Amino acid sequence: MMPAMPKPRTIHVCQACGYQTTKWLGQCPDCRAWGSIVEETAAGSAPPRGLGGGAAAVPVPLTEVRAETSLRAATGIGELDRVLGGGLVPGSLVLLGGDPGIGKSTLLLAALDRLAASGKVLYVSGEESARQTKLRAERLGVASKNLHLLCETDAERVLGAARELRPTALAVDSIQTLYLPDVPSAPGSVTQVREVAGRLLHYAKTQEVPTLIVGHVTKDGAIAGPRVLEHLVDTVLYFEGDRGHAYRVLRAHKNRFGSTHEIGVFEMRGEGLAEVADPSGLFLAERPAGAPGSAVTAALEGSRPVLYEIQALCAPAAYGTARRTSIGFDGNRVALLAAVLEKKAAVDMIGCDVFVNVAGGAAIDEPAADLAVVAALASSVRERALDPHTVILGEVGLAGEVRAVGQPEPRLREAARLGFSRAVLPRANAERCKDVAIEKIPVADVSGALAALLP
Repeated sequence: MMPAMPKPRTIHVCQACGYQTTKWLGQCPDCRAWGSIVEETAAGSAPPRGLGGGAAAVPVPLTEVRAETSLRAATGIGELDRVLGGGLVPGSLVLLGGDPGIGKSTLLLAALDRLAASGKVLYVSGEESARQTKLRAERLGVASKNLHLLCETDAERVLGAARELRPTALAVDSIQTLYLPDVPSAPGSVTQVREVAGRLLHYAKTQEVPTLIVGHVTKDGAIAGPRVLEHLVDTVLYFEGDRGHAYRVLRAHKNRFGSTHEIGVFEMRGEGLAEVADPSGLFLAERPAGAPGSAVTAALEGSRPVLYEIQALCAPAAYGTARRTSIGFDGNRVALLAAVLEKKAAVDMIGCDVFVNVAGGAAIDEPAADLAVVAALASSVRERALDPHTVILGEVGLAGEVRAVGQPEPRLREAARLGFSRAVLPRANAERCKDVAIEKIPVADVSGALAALLP
């Protein structure tokens, strides 16, 4: 009599964070997401895969390990290489995320076309047919003979084709479309994504092939299965931007081989993505002349200073409670600055609805823009325009003081390059920027800054 086959064990997995439980729950206890737990069949535990190939790894002294940083492969796209830290590191696993239609596949195909100039590259498409990919390649002007296309969703076949072709770079679009036949879960589930990403990681590390994977995003804008993928890969790039605007911003949320503060700016055109070498000029191109509520500040994005226009609108509140709405700037920070303006500078803000926007759909997350927000709010309330040739820097404290910002010299040099002749900045920074050819007006508090900006 044949022994009975063991009954497959089922588990319940959260599709947002990967949390596992033996029973179904309406809310995930880990990430607090509702309706995200799905029943799956537990896969058999595979033996751990080492990164040294088939043989067991042997401990070696750290001093004997060779680290050749000059082997980075430049993609040929300067903005992408800037965010990566100089290019692709051999054996690295890079995750590229972003909203649907933002330009992930367009950027990836353009980068592979340039990488193909130095060797074979493999582009795996699980979402488009070969003809659809060819049409997009013709529109982008991609025609390298070393760029190989594989339309496949079976991860084992993808890895088999990669080992046979031996490419210098591998790209997968997207990780949610690939599956392993021996894993009893649907493509795109947390189990499949984790297993497929693990196989790709093993291939990248053992073959020293830089591998790029595209990841979908959830309704909240996070990469699907973030705790599964983001901890596994070496670099996480996120493509930001609004479909209503022509520009796109590429940021590194994680980078083991470079800085996470650099950004790359692109402009979406009919023939694809074009690099923007002067993002400050792009964000200030349509700045209104003589309009109240408009101020210019200089933010530091990694090693690159970028000038942004901050717009503010203050209007009488239509209801009992005034609104505080912000786009591209922290809303809680706007409420704090409005309170400081009311208390320390005697500007009536209680009965006003406040709207703050960073022009062009950009986003600023550093406190050096506080004083520019305060100036824009005061300008809107008083219906008086600020000097269009003045750049404003400074962090604002709860006592109304204006605190110093980091690295003021490159910020002011960028402002002077774009034709700004005056800078209102913290007193502690004015002494450090004597060599910059721009008029500097040091201020100590919010009242002094408004006296200089709106005399």
